[in-house]
Parts: sequence; structure tokens; C-alpha cells
Amino acid sequence: MPPARDDLLILAPHPSGALPADVLREMLGAGRFDTAQREALLRRVFLEGDPHTDLIFELPGVRFLQAPWSRFAADLNRHRDDGADNGVIKLTDFARQPLYPAGFALSPQAREARLRRVWDAFDHQVEAEIAGARLMIVGHAMASHGPALGPDTGAPRPALTIMPGTAASPTIAPELWEGLREACEAAFAPVLTGDLTRVAVGDPWTTDTLSARWTARTGVPAFGLEVNVGLYFPEWGVPDGAALRELNAGFGRFADAALALVREG
Repeated sequence: MPPARDDLLILAPHPSGALPADVLREMLGAGRFDTAQREALLRRVFLEGDPHTDLIFELPGVRFLQAPWSRFAADLNRHRDDGADNGVIKLTDFARQPLYPAGFALSPQAREARLRRVWDAFDHQVEAEIAGARLMIVGHAMASHGPALGPDTGAPRPALTIMPGTAASPTIAPELWEGLREACEAAFAPVLTGDLTRVAVGDPWTTDTLSARWTARTGVPAFGLEVNVGLYFPEWGVPDGAALRELNAGFGRFADAALALVREG
């Protein structure tokens, strides 16, 4: 019998390529009625999100929250007041290509309205689901090499990265970090091949913002997990369904091991 998972909360904040109609209008204007323009933009924001992470991170028996809107409507893994160019509302994609027409500016009132509908709505859902949880895992995907808008531009990335915070501000107890890394390596072993075999802790990011915020708020231990898209979606061609299935199975094994470590801890 598989272990109980009802006290495990999993978040998938970035799998969607959908945009609210008003955001689509702000990005495309009259072009939103042009099927080719609209579909090109929606595919672009889907690929620059965390494509298919809903399939990788959803498991039977867990509490699972999947964001309905693209991170380019509002990035749920940013602080609400983060006004940086890669902050909560982005004006460019990760290749630093503009998402809006030249001269576009979001008024403070429009910004607040968008955050209220997109960011706040997800925040309220997390608040409801995290009550009574023993562990939260936030699932992400990362490009195989660092993009123009990132901390590691052009550098090859690990196969998997665990983001448990820093020694000074951990989101899960530091004494569990190596156990998590070993469990992750073992759980995903069937898909770790070729150039993608390394399981890292804190490379290229140390902290998942959602984990940091909710651990600080509730005390529930949490961490983010990044999956390299090269494991299932090479060069943004055709996603490999068999690889996605194996990644989901690997994540199930890892999630059970992580939950056991927390319960024993």
C-alpha cells in the first residue's frame, strides 16, 4: 500500500500558457483577433513558463494547486511588491524580448487590479490548503541553459535542483538537505542520463519565493524543485510523453521520501 500523502501540499505555479482577456488585449491590441498572432504569443508564454509541470508534479492523494494563468500575467513566485524587470509583473520575457507594444505602461490602479485577480486569488488558495500540511513542495521547470534574464546566462544547468533556502534562512531544516539530495538522485535515477545527471542543491537558485513566504508565515517546511526541460522537452520540439511519465513516477518516489524525512525529523 502506498504511503499516505494527505499532509503533502504541491504547488505548480507556472504550467499555464493562458492569459486573461484584458492582459491579451494589452499585449496584442487588435492583433488578439488574428489567430496566428494570438497563438504565437500564447505558445511563447507557455514555453517560457514551466511547460507540462502540471503533469510532472501532480500525484494521487496529495493536496495539489495548479495556477490557471501564465506567469506573464503575474508571477506567483515573486513577492507581491516586487517591481523589478523580472518581478511580479514582467514587461519582457526571459530572452528580454518585449511582451507589450512600445511605450506601454501599467498604471498603479491597473497593476493593483491585476494582482488582486491573479496573485491574491492564488495566495488565498494556498492559505486554505497549507493548513495542517507537514510539507510543501513547489514544482518548477528550468531551461537547459541560463537565459538572458537570469543569474547564470548561457551556463548549462543541472538535471534537477532542490531549493531549500540558505543556511541563514532555510525553508526546510539544513540537516535534511543532503538526505533530500540523495533521495532525489535515487528517485529520478531512471531519467538521469547523458549530460543531465547532476542533482544539485541551490544551483542556480537557493530559494523558492513561495516556499520562503509560506514557511515564514506558517512554519510549514517547504522547498522548490526545478526539473531541467532537457529531460523531457529538448529544444522546445515535441514533448516526450514517456519521459514525462517517468518524471512523474520519479517525483512520486521523491515526494514520498521527502515526506518521510520530514515526518521522522
